[in-house]
Amino acid sequence: MKGRKPNMDNVVPMREEMPKPIPAAHDLMSEPAKAVWERLAPELVKFDRLKPHFEDIFAAYCEAVADVIELTSNIALEGRTYAVKTRNGMQQKKTANWQARQDALANMRQLGALFGMTPVDDARLSSGAQGDLFDDLLRQLRGGN
Repeated sequence: MKGRKPNMDNVVPMREEMPKPIPAAHDLMSEPAKAVWERLAPELVKFDRLKPHFEDIFAAYCEAVADVIELTSNIALEGRTYAVKTRNGMQQKKTANWQARQDALANMRQLGALFGMTPVDDARLSSGAQGDLFDDLLRQLRGGN
C-alpha cells in the first residue's frame, strides 16, 4: 500500500506485566503447610485471590492440605481399618487416621472453595458478579443480544 511511512518515534513499546509480590508463609505454620503455601501462593497471587486480608484463611487451607497428605501417608503405612473382637464376633473398625483425614478433606474442600481450588469454584469466581436474574430477559426484550 502506498502512503507515508509510519513514524516509529510515537510507538510506545509494551511493558512486561510487573510480577506481584508473593507473601511469605506465616511463621507459626507447620513445615509441610509452608511447602503447600510456597507451591500454591504464586498461582493465587497471579489470579489476584491472595490479598493480605485473605492470608490467614489461606494459611488454614494450607494446614488442611498438609494434614490430608500426612494422614494419607499414615493410612498407607498402617491401613484404614483394624479388627476388634466384640460380643458379635470380629468386626472391622476404621482407624483414627481415617476419620481425621475425612475431617481434613472436608475442611480442605470448604476452605478451597473460597479460593477457587476446584474447576467449579474457579469458574464461579472467574465469572465475576452474580448479575441480575432478569437482566438477560430484559436485554432480549429490548432488542439487545
